[in-house]
Amino acid sequence: MKYLDEYRDSDITKTYIQAIKKISRKKKRLMEICGGQTHSIVKNGIDRLLADEVELIHGPGCPVCVTPAAVIDDAVNIAERENVIFCSFGDMLRVPGSKTNLIQARSRGADVRMVYSPLDALKIARENPEKEVVFFAIGFETTTFPNAATVQQAATKKIKNFSVLVSQVTVPPAVKTILDDPDSSIDGFLAAGHVCTVMGYEEYIPVSRQYNVPIVVTGFEPVDIVSAIYNCLKQLHNNEARVQNCYMRNVKKEGNKKARQLIASIFKPCDFNWRGIGLIPQSGMCLQPEFSCYNARKKFALAKTTAAAYSVCISGDILKGKKKPPQCPAFAKECTPDHPLGAPMVSSEGACAAYFRYRKGENNV
Repeated sequence: MKYLDEYRDSDITKTYIQAIKKISRKKKRLMEICGGQTHSIVKNGIDRLLADEVELIHGPGCPVCVTPAAVIDDAVNIAERENVIFCSFGDMLRVPGSKTNLIQARSRGADVRMVYSPLDALKIARENPEKEVVFFAIGFETTTFPNAATVQQAATKKIKNFSVLVSQVTVPPAVKTILDDPDSSIDGFLAAGHVCTVMGYEEYIPVSRQYNVPIVVTGFEPVDIVSAIYNCLKQLHNNEARVQNCYMRNVKKEGNKKARQLIASIFKPCDFNWRGIGLIPQSGMCLQPEFSCYNARKKFALAKTTAAAYSVCISGDILKGKKKPPQCPAFAKECTPDHPLGAPMVSSEGACAAYFRYRKGENNV
């Protein structure tokens, strides 16, 4: 299959690994931004194949993982009100808030429905005019576009019983926050290809220049990842620091201009409190004032709240790349996919879920 099988080719992967070993002079710390990349790395053992050359650090690239407990509490608050249908992607239903989650709210009688698209929620709103329908709009830039398009359609069709609980975040401010942390010591980044497909990579250029760090845009297959690692190490070997696009089959420098224009018309940047990380200025997206009638927080008069995470869970250190999942005392013990304490174990893209799925029971992970 074109653009898939060739990026899973073991011979090409081995060629890149040999090239990495040849160019490597000193072990470097590279952070992959995307949870999908983390799963590919762990599943294919790329980190182990390159253990002497590279330490691959897992970043906060999972939208489910960075959604704070207070936002989950808001979702449960709304879902348990009368005449509300609360719609969400399936991976959000089991994410723990401070006391409960959406699955437990459903067991108590809340009308919580799993959907596959925000347009599914809009359809439910049209079919149930007597109900208030709320969609849980979470994600990085990749999901911001379809969520923006849905709000635009609701406004165009004057659907008044629909709103969104927004928990949208953007990657570049998080990268800057990690680089500002004196304990991070990251030598280079592998940027998420699907985010850059929408937004392009222009925003990364000033970050790369300011911090003198290579940022390589790549995909999710083994060849994508090892080629990006090679190019990142090559930059470091040559004392370079620039943004490089290794995902040219999907990504353009400017991204998808029409998608970016629509996003800017519906959303605007705002401060956001990332789960396990804290407040990152201008890292979130909130609705423009003219679309405030679709803001679930305003419609349901939610007060600003905070919520503490489980004390034994070290998901914050994992999301910052300071620790690996097996270093958590609760990993594969109190914390499992069936009984998760933190979002990285719940999400299909979470680092803890990746280690649990592919390396559970190993003593040397």
